[in-house]
Amino acid sequence: MTAATFQYRAVDKAGAKRRGSLKASTQQDAYRRLTMQGLTPVRLRAAEGRAGRGRRIRVSTQEITHFTYQLAVLLEARIPIAEGLISIAEQESNGAFAGMLQEIAASIQAGSTITEAMKPFRRVFGDVYIETVHAAEHSGTMIKVLETLAEMLERQGESGKQLRGALTYPVVVVTAITLATTFLLVFVVPRFADMFAQRGVELPLLTRVLQAFGLSIRNFWWAYGGGAVGAVIGLRLSWRSPQGRRLLDRMLNRAPVVRSALIGLAVSRFARVFGLCLSSGLGLLESLDMAGRASGRPLLQHDAELLMRQVRQGEQLTSALRQCTYLPSFVKRMISAGEQSSELTRLLDVVARHYEREVTHLTKNIATIIEPVLIAVMTGVVLVVALAVFLPMWDMVGLIG
Repeated sequence: MTAATFQYRAVDKAGAKRRGSLKASTQQDAYRRLTMQGLTPVRLRAAEGRAGRGRRIRVSTQEITHFTYQLAVLLEARIPIAEGLISIAEQESNGAFAGMLQEIAASIQAGSTITEAMKPFRRVFGDVYIETVHAAEHSGTMIKVLETLAEMLERQGESGKQLRGALTYPVVVVTAITLATTFLLVFVVPRFADMFAQRGVELPLLTRVLQAFGLSIRNFWWAYGGGAVGAVIGLRLSWRSPQGRRLLDRMLNRAPVVRSALIGLAVSRFARVFGLCLSSGLGLLESLDMAGRASGRPLLQHDAELLMRQVRQGEQLTSALRQCTYLPSFVKRMISAGEQSSELTRLLDVVARHYEREVTHLTKNIATIIEPVLIAVMTGVVLVVALAVFLPMWDMVGLIG
């Protein structure tokens, strides 16, 4: 029979209150196990919101960050980790996440290590989280690593939120321009063109082109809509394949304003994870692998893989860095200095903080940078539509005169 997780509140022989969770096949089996441990159950129930291994659990980065901070505080207070996890689960508003924490606590009480208990939920925590916790567990630096991990997750969340907020204004403006232009092309320009044609005015080329385009949108809207949906699906499928993802990454890397923000985000994340993995006790190759994958950019991951190959062949990190094409020169110099001075972890922290400041500055000013371009685009669109309408009008006035 499949074991289930049961939560309990009990009293031991000394009269002290105890609470926790355990795995058992039935509720009677759970009761028997507790009495064998010298505990008198006061409350015993099956854990609600069991996470399940096959079901996808939706947990935000903010929830993971908050949980990591809480876990670090509980460990620092010398509270047993299983009891701490159950305490966190009882206060967690996300039912699926609470059930997951209860399962982790039950696995730890059954004799598993923290890493072994978390591994079934690797999709929720991520490879970097699991592997750094695993290394910290072996090196005895769990509290320090958890605090650093929580700070890193918090910074990454803030950087991503700032970038999304900065891009909201351009996206809204472009969407508004597209909708307004579509309305003019579909409803306004064709009506004016028909009116001028009925009065015997020869339509200019610009008006005829916009009229034909507007009519095609009206008659074949399903084709345009299907093409847009197909393009979105194609981009998503391309992003999932290594070759397509690298191609799209190269295209993004050529965008004038977005390029700097994306490089800053990727490099700061790379440096943070690289330093965190090294400080938690992981080896150089494992740390490079984790940092490359955590960066989220295929081009930077390719540089990390190149560094790993060169280091495996016996080459020093400093000389291997010369072949990297994505990492900025500043990062290469700092990593080289860190390797030579044996202060690589500290200098990686300097790199991460530097690029985090750059991303913050860019995201605050990205609207100011893009605004002139958007104004120029809007002016161009309005000018083209106005000419398409007014050129025939001027011709008609000339005929009347």
